[in-house]
Formats: sequence, structure tokens, C-alpha cells
Amino acid sequence: MAESDLHSRIDAVRRFNRFYTRQIGVLQESLLESPFSLTEARVLYELAHREKPTATSLRNELGLDAGYLSRILSGFEKRGLLEKTPSATDGRQSLLALTKDGRKVFAPLETRSIQQVEGMLEGLPASDQRALLGAMQTIEKLLRAPGEADRTVRAPYLLRPHQPGDMGWVVHRHGVLYAEEYGYEETFEALVAEIVAKFIQHFDAKRERCWIAERDGETVGSVFLVAGSKTVAKLRLLLVEPSARRLGIGARLVGECVRFARQTGYQKIVLWTQSELDAARHIYKKAGFHVVEKKRHHSFGKDLVAETWELAL
Repeated sequence: MAESDLHSRIDAVRRFNRFYTRQIGVLQESLLESPFSLTEARVLYELAHREKPTATSLRNELGLDAGYLSRILSGFEKRGLLEKTPSATDGRQSLLALTKDGRKVFAPLETRSIQQVEGMLEGLPASDQRALLGAMQTIEKLLRAPGEADRTVRAPYLLRPHQPGDMGWVVHRHGVLYAEEYGYEETFEALVAEIVAKFIQHFDAKRERCWIAERDGETVGSVFLVAGSKTVAKLRLLLVEPSARRLGIGARLVGECVRFARQTGYQKIVLWTQSELDAARHIYKKAGFHVVEKKRHHSFGKDLVAETWELAL
């Protein structure tokens, strides 16, 4: 490559870096009008979105100096944002988790971050949004370290809020898949239609959400979190297409519901499912839900055992 071509490409990369840092606002002294630096906010994010990581795993993920990360974690601990518990498998390591105060501090930071990205995407038509996300995935794919390849392969999808047309897809795919996989008849599809109609008619954006999963421009999953009362949220209509299973989408959708419920101030999430839905039940159990009630009933053309699950927040 000619030296002039290399310099031109270097200038292009640096120009893009300057442009994008302006877009995401990291040149501010604090991130998203919070008292945290970019690095501190990144550590908080990992603590909020990982299941009790160790300092070593955080250091490897973020590429931070061990001493620098230790000072950040110590500062969080002094402020009551972080708690440590000894590892049962390695006495030299501690498992890290945000305290209740830590989650409370992180919640508005997460909300502002989501709103910032949402505002950026809302200014683009759907086709341009897909093009932007595709370009970002290409950058990530080309620049990731060799050891990070599996993570990108495992999660080639995105989550987004609902938009016109999604409710019809939710009803249709629930009707088709539950008929094919479990033998449910059309009264189940009617129940799903009632749920999504009520969601749209009474939607409260501050306390309710629908997440739609997309893969390669195709809708492949959904979940809803709706208000049951001031303190109780309901998780409803978790679905992942067969072609997109084993990618962690179901667990991610449930995880988004749990995080949003905590940020919103709910005290509990409840859900209603059937004992034969093993894959969904596995996801719920792994997320911390437990069965509080079982009841036999005849619905959707079958004899079933309904289960009510709960998660205290």
C-alpha cells in the first residue's frame, strides 16, 4: 500500500472516531449527566448486566489496568454501591454484585443511555436503521480480537421497541407455533390477540415495554412487560422462532424485562405459563423465578397444568 493511501485511511478512521464520539457524547466530563466517568459507567454496566463477575473477568472484558479497576471497585464499595462475596470455587476471588443502592444509582444512567440511542435511531427511517446496525456489526466483526469471535457468532441479533405491524406478527406466530409444537387450537391465538390489543390500547410507556428481536432484518422473537399494579409487573408472550433458538435470545428478552422492572420500581414480576413449556420454564428458572401455584385446567383444546411464577425484585 502506498504511504499516501495509508495516511488517507488513517485520517478517515480518525475522522469517524471524532464524529462518533460527538454523537455519543463521551467528550463530556461525566457520562450522561451523571457523576461517573466513562470508565466508571462502563464498569457499572458490566456489574449490572453480569451474574456476579469477578474482578479478573471484568479486567479481561474491559482491558483495564488491575490497579485502576481495583480503585474504581473500592470507590463503589465505599459508597455502598457494590458488595463482595467469597467465591466458592476460588478462595482468591470475590464475586461482585451491585447493591440495591447500586442498582438504584445505575438505573437512571441506563435509562438515559437508552433514551439517547433511541433518539438517535428515531431520526432515521427503518431501512437506514438496519443499514446503520449492519455497518456497526461489520466494524465489530472486523476489529474484534480473535478470542471474541464466539460472542459475535452467538448473538447476531438486535432488540428494539415495538413498531406498527409487530402486534400482528406476535399474534400470528403464537398461533402458528403453538399449534405446530404443542397442538393448541385457535382459542390460544384469540387469547394472544386480546393481550396485545389491551397492551396497545392502554400502553404506558413509563411503566410498560415490548421488546422485539430481529435477526438479519427478520423478526424472530418478542416479550412484553405490562403493569399488573403499582408494585407488580407481568411478563407476557415470550416467543423465539425455531430458527433463532440457541442464540440466547429468550434469556436476553427475559433479562431486559427484569432490568426494566427494577429500574421502574416494581417490587415483583409474575408470569403465567404451562408445565409443558420446558424451554421457557428453563429460562424463567435461570432468571430467578420460582413456581408459586399450579392448577389443572382444560384450555386451547388440551388438558393442561397452569403455573404461576414469581420473581421478587
